[in-house]
Amino acid sequence: MNRLSRIEGHIRGIKSMVQEDRPCPDVLVQVAAVRGALDRVARIILDEHLTQCIARAAEEGSIEAEIEQLKSALDRFLT
Repeated sequence: MNRLSRIEGHIRGIKSMVQEDRPCPDVLVQVAAVRGALDRVARIILDEHLTQCIARAAEEGSIEAEIEQLKSALDRFLT
């Protein structure tokens, strides 16, 4: 949650930069920083999913359905 809150603040900062007509390269650097932060959050979510949800599904015998859901989510995420 802390990471998401920081990203949210960063986005508000980008909005202010645009409203203030700051130079495009400065704004783009901040956009790149937000992209990187979102990618790190996505990796954390994926890691937790793999260690918790997939493990639970394996124990419950529903691993195939869980893997299909993960594949579908990854397809949407990566496109």
